[in-house]
Amino acid sequence: MQFSTLLVSALASIASAQKTWVVTVAQNGSLTYSPNNIKAQPGEFVQFQFLAGNHTVTQSTFDKPCQPIAMHTNATGFHSGFQPVAASASMGMVPTYTIQINNTNPLWLYCAQGRHCENGMAMVINEPAANATRTLENYKKLAANAQTVLPGNATVGGGQPGSTDTPTSGTPTDEDTPTSSQSTQPTVEAGAGMLSAPGTFALFAAGAIALFL
Repeated sequence: MQFSTLLVSALASIASAQKTWVVTVAQNGSLTYSPNNIKAQPGEFVQFQFLAGNHTVTQSTFDKPCQPIAMHTNATGFHSGFQPVAASASMGMVPTYTIQINNTNPLWLYCAQGRHCENGMAMVINEPAANATRTLENYKKLAANAQTVLPGNATVGGGQPGSTDTPTSGTPTDEDTPTSSQSTQPTVEAGAGMLSAPGTFALFAAGAIALFL
């Protein structure tokens, strides 16, 4: 009983320090991120869990969907690299990719595999509330007529790759162009490794965090 109390107390401390959003990629084999529209605060984490196929999570601008943000701005952005689920599934693992949110600027994301982006595999973190035209729906409309571009050399960057035993769940223009003092590229700090590391405790901790928040 004492161990349970200590464990819950420790997890509550973790929960108060950071929140982790879980986004499932290709749930039931679909070309989707679920959820595909979230509001994350600075300091919080977003973990992508790849459930099927071979997909990426890649950052773009709103105006140029399906193309890496670095093609149109001085921001590096982030790119998970391709995550072939079958190779991990044979070991009973699910590939993950975790980012930490630095600010509330919108982050427009797409899958760089084939024509997945054009077919609607896109999402947004912190959709701008003050601009009714910059919505995920309008981003997908632009994407339908775009051409997918894979980041140069397919370099992985901006986040923390990892794996877990099973799923735990559940931008340039004036308003989102990075400046020299404020980057839109999320980062990963020391605490992120726990949620992307394999193991039952990591899963339990992630679920408990969601419960406490």
